[in-house]
Amino acid sequence: MWKRRASYFVLGLLGVAVLWSVWAGQSDAIKPSERSEAAQDETGGMGVANKPEICEETVFEGARTILCVIDPSDYDIALAYRGADDQVYGSVAKAVTALAAGGRLPVLAMNAGMYHADMLPVGLYVENSAEISPLNEDDGFGNFFLKPNGVFFVRENGRAGVMETEAYRSAEITPAFATQSGPMLVIDGVIHPRFLPDGTSKYIRNGVGVRADGRVVLAISRDPLSLGSFGRLFRDIADCPNALFFDGAVSSLAWGMHMEIDAGEPAGPVVVVFGKSED
Repeated sequence: MWKRRASYFVLGLLGVAVLWSVWAGQSDAIKPSERSEAAQDETGGMGVANKPEICEETVFEGARTILCVIDPSDYDIALAYRGADDQVYGSVAKAVTALAAGGRLPVLAMNAGMYHADMLPVGLYVENSAEISPLNEDDGFGNFFLKPNGVFFVRENGRAGVMETEAYRSAEITPAFATQSGPMLVIDGVIHPRFLPDGTSKYIRNGVGVRADGRVVLAISRDPLSLGSFGRLFRDIADCPNALFFDGAVSSLAWGMHMEIDAGEPAGPVVVVFGKSED
């Protein structure tokens, strides 16, 4: 009787082992789509499926960042602030939606300058060769007035630049698009003189730089970082001799219709990148 019970017990253990191996095999058989979603979660939701080929992810001084390198010979770069009805878009998402409804879906878009409570740009803003707000050379408080500040502009021929405000005024440029912001991050290869190497004020930040070969670099961080670190990102990694800070804490990025980074805050000027028109 004891031997019979013992044999039953052994058979029971073998049955449990077989069932366990079957269950484990099924749990390992994750569908490819499920594996890719898991992989995205492990990387912090980087949205690989939506990422344009001109953008790349990197980690700089401990902060995850996105660098998008735009060649003006392959892409059109523009600024968008208000629609045909003269109403301010008010956010990156609304700007992208309106532009797509008009027939051109941006490859990417991000906020591109500071604004007052009434949504008017703080400094110079030019859209489609029309000046909406004049160059601001006043003194004041806040990042915009942390001089030198500067201007990002796109000429009629599509070539872009970043210049310190006084230099921009002296150059008498007539842009197709322009947005003034501040502070400058990099001026002729030198980090802004008033930045601490790694200050305690850290936010998610975005900005723009232009390389010596004319390619434009739009950058945004996924993690908070200091202005000093953001400046070094543009100088040392993006290889931009001149770069301009757009904003912090309200920084947002759209890849097509997808909001990859959404601060949930209003936006004034928005920089948009389109594939080249075929006309």
